Amino acid sequence: MEKAYKSSKLPAPTIERLAYYTRPLEIYLKAGIPVISSEALARHCGVNSAQVRKDLAHFGEFGVRGVGYEVETLLKEIKKILSTDREWNLCIVGLGNLGTALAENQNFAKRGYKFVAAFDSDPEKIGKYLPGGLKIHPVEKLPDLVEKLKIEIGVITTPPQQAQGVAELLFSAGIKAILNFAPIQIRSPECCIVENVDFSVNLENLAYHLENLFEE
Repeated sequence: MEKAYKSSKLPAPTIERLAYYTRPLEIYLKAGIPVISSEALARHCGVNSAQVRKDLAHFGEFGVRGVGYEVETLLKEIKKILSTDREWNLCIVGLGNLGTALAENQNFAKRGYKFVAAFDSDPEKIGKYLPGGLKIHPVEKLPDLVEKLKIEIGVITTPPQQAQGVAELLFSAGIKAILNFAPIQIRSPECCIVENVDFSVNLENLAYHLENLFEE
């Protein structure tokens, strides 16, 4: 198999599908199944086998025709492509119910995303510790801790009226990637990346399709 390479010009859906491909590969690896076909990988991820082969072809020659892909090798190469073969240090700003749940979610750490700092503006929360041992710091300490702890990704779970200001504070501290859960679209400089996650949009999409599911 040729060595995989990275490309910054890949379509976003391709990158997203690569992330989905790692899930069944991890299951197969844990179960001790050494090989997976493009058909099986496609079935697990809700796409067709031609799409799987096309996505992987961006990075080199994977698999053996008529046999399939070696699970451990393919998983390793996809993680290298996605840069998830290393640990990423995260901070979270806004320790309400959602922020606390995200910071305490062990699935992030299992995938290499480690929350190393938590921030809030509520005096009653500052100085306290989350169940997992993470201390809640005042937002004013964010620039210093971003540098000290080598934080690369920020997560925002504040009320919407605070989100843009927090994002700008993160940007000025050197953070170039933000995952935003506040229900507002954050403006960002060209050098930075923001992923907006709005659960209400997903619910509205579901409601629309559910309401029109049986209409002709």
